Amino acid sequence: MRLSKSFNRSLWVFHFNSGSCNGCDIEIVCTLTPRYDPERFGIKLVGSPRHADVLLVTGPVVHDMADRLRRVYDQMPDPKVVISVGTCSQSGGVFFDSYNLDGPVNDIIPVDVHVPGCAPRPEAIIDAVVKGIAKLERLEEGGKK
Repeated sequence: MRLSKSFNRSLWVFHFNSGSCNGCDIEIVCTLTPRYDPERFGIKLVGSPRHADVLLVTGPVVHDMADRLRRVYDQMPDPKVVISVGTCSQSGGVFFDSYNLDGPVNDIIPVDVHVPGCAPRPEAIIDAVVKGIAKLERLEEGGKK
């Protein structure tokens, strides 16, 4: 796998918590520790969606966060990839019939890669980011034609 010229420097990831229990967030932090060290491959967590290539979303989307999630998604430059982390972000998990959920992430914004599990292991999160890189490559090649 080889990234296009626009991604040669690094792949920047923005993390968005849409109402999770923090289990997935803890695993994301664990992924960033020196044991896995994704920064050596240029994968870096950034503080602004305007600089990000990948949107990492955790948790079911609670009512108050739905508009914020749409705005964050719209602020990201194209091409972009959305990765939903955890069972709650895919189906609502144990909160699926809660009165204040607007739905899983896929009901609010398009999702490219799902990471199943409650909470998923760091290896699964890194695998999803690699799949996201492949998706970005396909989007970049499609944009050149």
